[in-house]
Amino acid sequence: MNSIPAPNAPSSGSHAAVPGQLGVPTDRGRDRGAPGSWGHAQPGSIYDFVRVATFAIGPDGRISQWSGRAAEFFGVPAADAVGADPISTFVPRELWQRGRARLERILGGEEWVGTAPYRNADGSEGLAELYAMPDAVPDAAPGTGTPGATCLAVDLGRLRRIETDLAASEAVFGQTPTGFFLFGNDLRLQRVNDAFAAGVGLSPAELQGLTPYDLFLPGEAERLLVALRKVLDGGGPIVDLRFTGAVPRTASVPAPGGRRDGGRRWAISLYRLTGAAGHPMGVAGQVMDVTSRHVAEREAAGVRRSLALLNEASSHIGSTLDLETTAKELLDVIVPQFCDLATVDLYTALLTGDSGPISGQSGLSDGCGELRRVAVSSVVGGASSVLGAEGSVPVAEAGGTLCYPRRSPHARALRTGRSVVPQPGPDPLLRSTLVVPLVARDQVLGLVQLSRAIGSEPFDARDVAIAEELVARAAVCVDNARLYRREHERALLLQRSLLPPGNPAATGLEIARRYLPSNNNTEVGGDWFDVIPLPGSRTALVIGDVMGRGLRAAVAMGQLRTAVRTLAMLDLDPAEVLGALDEIARGLGGDSDRPGEESTELYLATCVYAVYDAVKQRCTFANAGHLPPVLLSPGEPARMLDVPPGLPLGVGGEPFEEVWVDLPDDAILGLYTDGLVESRKHQLDEGLRAFRTALTNGSKELEKLCDQVLDELIPHHGEDDIALLMAKVQSLPEDAVGDWRLPAELTSVGKARDLACGWLLTRGLDELVDTTELLVSELVTNALRHGRGEIRLRLLKDRTVVCEVWDDGYAQPRQRRAQETDEGGRGLQLVSLLAERWGSRRTPNGKIVWFELSL
Repeated sequence: MNSIPAPNAPSSGSHAAVPGQLGVPTDRGRDRGAPGSWGHAQPGSIYDFVRVATFAIGPDGRISQWSGRAAEFFGVPAADAVGADPISTFVPRELWQRGRARLERILGGEEWVGTAPYRNADGSEGLAELYAMPDAVPDAAPGTGTPGATCLAVDLGRLRRIETDLAASEAVFGQTPTGFFLFGNDLRLQRVNDAFAAGVGLSPAELQGLTPYDLFLPGEAERLLVALRKVLDGGGPIVDLRFTGAVPRTASVPAPGGRRDGGRRWAISLYRLTGAAGHPMGVAGQVMDVTSRHVAEREAAGVRRSLALLNEASSHIGSTLDLETTAKELLDVIVPQFCDLATVDLYTALLTGDSGPISGQSGLSDGCGELRRVAVSSVVGGASSVLGAEGSVPVAEAGGTLCYPRRSPHARALRTGRSVVPQPGPDPLLRSTLVVPLVARDQVLGLVQLSRAIGSEPFDARDVAIAEELVARAAVCVDNARLYRREHERALLLQRSLLPPGNPAATGLEIARRYLPSNNNTEVGGDWFDVIPLPGSRTALVIGDVMGRGLRAAVAMGQLRTAVRTLAMLDLDPAEVLGALDEIARGLGGDSDRPGEESTELYLATCVYAVYDAVKQRCTFANAGHLPPVLLSPGEPARMLDVPPGLPLGVGGEPFEEVWVDLPDDAILGLYTDGLVESRKHQLDEGLRAFRTALTNGSKELEKLCDQVLDELIPHHGEDDIALLMAKVQSLPEDAVGDWRLPAELTSVGKARDLACGWLLTRGLDELVDTTELLVSELVTNALRHGRGEIRLRLLKDRTVVCEVWDDGYAQPRQRRAQETDEGGRGLQLVSLLAERWGSRRTPNGKIVWFELSL
């Protein structure tokens, strides 16, 4: 066996004892406060790591004693080892000769320390550091016995690794600037490095034996103690546990200068120390001062919160074009995420439709104009004011008006357009207040007040910048809402001014109509309807819808409605009226704001034009791309009339068709716009079916029926305007019409006078006899002179008396000024002078000249 001297070897002649097996006392067996006491080694001994074995060799050179650690070390049980030759059993064959020579010298009394190769039970070779100590036979007399030997074997590989680990541990523990500590199983400090001691402000000796309660405040100490127990019980390492640090506070170890560094932040990581057998040996910890990192993280978190707040504001504020809603959306974003109490005040001029105050305008430059509180949000109960030392202002409820004092921070913010941070006031609930003006397009629209309660951090420079950015975004939305509200109110005023006032009257019809604007408060639609009385007990019923929304749509609707009334006075057929409207609609899109450029904007509209003849009880329809009329006849379900749809107005290129329908007594005709029957929530077919069902099951009274239809269909409404025009047929009395046919003879003039006068006298209209007699004579004479064919005389009595003279001539009468020498030409002047109204219209075979007398 080769000899390699080992450092720190026992001195020659000494009797080596095996720690942990022969009862040698160790520090690990001592109890604190009882040094030097005897006891048992605790689990997790150093020998579990080093891998130590003991055995004895007798005088015969064979193994006489074999310990349990030897059996584990070499993998050979005592039964096989005792009595065996140690050289042939454990030493490789090529080293047997040298090994026996070394064994003989040891048995001869030579102590030896060195390295020796050996073979494990599995056949692998290892290198052991061997301590061989000669001994005498126990039962021999002194000086007469043959010596044996006691051997201690240590796994050299394990030993070198432990030495390396200890050196690395000492280097890390002693030289690193990071604090390290070691808690024993009793959760008291066993060891700390200089960095930890310097951070705490005590020496390593002063720290030894302290508990977490000696290092931290009670709450933090309890957290550390719980973490230590968890790691010690096998719960795994705990990394980056944050603490607020404090120096020791015990009476035995007073804090230097009596200070307590409670503002420092520490990050502690804990790791379980485990012996070779898996037994806990304590908890090691690493401590880092993360105060600066904590501040940076807090700053970064604040920036992230600010960015998230701005992002939420971008998506949440301005979802509608309503002033009050926009103000509430702003407060939804900032309370409680940014502040605890906030209010929004707007100049009352904005809410009444004026252009709004501008900083520097007369009467408003001092910031004392009247404002209205449009939104309030608070998570603070009982706050009495939003300001303090510079002038407290009560927290008004939403809807209230207020004027700020001239020298108040509010007035200064309104006057300068800059934010103001007032001094804290006497209110015990509020700690800090910020006043930010709402400024958009160089206009001061109002202000936003933000307050934080006691317990929150006061507003700093970054908070002011964030608040100004939030309020600036809201100010743009508020200003847009103001402009759209003004346009909406003007368009709505225009639209309502063009709708028929009150309940329009119509011969032979009971009329009911409804108009409901959409829930969109920013724009109006182009829906309209009209009821136009026509000569001959006829009535024009019109409904239409200009595509698009806003002021331009309302203006286009007004132009088309005016054109319809003008065309109706010409007494054109429905198809001719729509043809002329189509030309007008195409002309509306031909204007451009820039000279020399043609407008590319196209005005499209749908329209139904119907003419009801009360005498015939017949209605003639023409449709320009509108939804079909609906008819409810007595005893039958409601049905859609088969009216050719045609193209919308403004498209052009196709003529419009006419159809006529005879309407029975008490029949109900319905005209409507698509807002009644169509929305994004349901399809058109579903809405039309619901409309027909509501009509079929509704009341017989027309006004109630209108309300029932709206109540039935209104849950789907809100996206578009609704226009509903309904007419119920009321047949004329039997004596309301007088109709005669006369031959084209001169005698027909006198006969016509007699028939007309007799008809009036029969109905008690004596006061109209003289005028009617004169005017009938003029019209019949003109029919004989300028017309041809059979003459027809018809008198109608409703709210007025209408007299009509028919002939087969196409030439329309034209009133002209007769000269003094003219023998004729004064008949129509006489008709125009005596009649309430007069006119003429074409028929398929000629014309009708009529006049009207008031009752």
